[in-house]
Amino acid sequence: MTTTSAGTRRAVTLAADARAAIERHAVETYPHECCGALLASGDTIVAAYPLTNTTDGPAARRFLVGPAEYRRAEQWATGQGGTLAGFYHSHPDHPARPSQTDLEQAWPNFLYVIVSVLGAVAADLTCWRLREDRTAFEQGDLKTWPTES
Repeated sequence: MTTTSAGTRRAVTLAADARAAIERHAVETYPHECCGALLASGDTIVAAYPLTNTTDGPAARRFLVGPAEYRRAEQWATGQGGTLAGFYHSHPDHPARPSQTDLEQAWPNFLYVIVSVLGAVAADLTCWRLREDRTAFEQGDLKTWPTES
């Protein structure tokens, strides 16, 4: 993940295996929102780790990474020898754009990947960072790279 000068988009490299895992999880949980953690190694998101959506609201329109799930994500990232870079979630039958609820629940310094799932098919995948002043998200440029097999 490269930070560039103010006013320009940040590039985010997503390993193809991580992208496939995010899309698979989103399709499997459709029509509900899924969520998971993102593992970074250097400037690349190398893995995605499914978490349980712990929302007490309508799971088709909300997700929540509760405290126990957050601890699981941190333990997973540490165990993998990488950095917890952020989280992903799906938007069933909606665009891959942050919602007002996403804005209210997000933390600065994390990357957020959103995948749109239309009719049980993964469609668009975007990445976002919360501005330091927490007023809005800034979209990043998403690049997918093959991983070594």
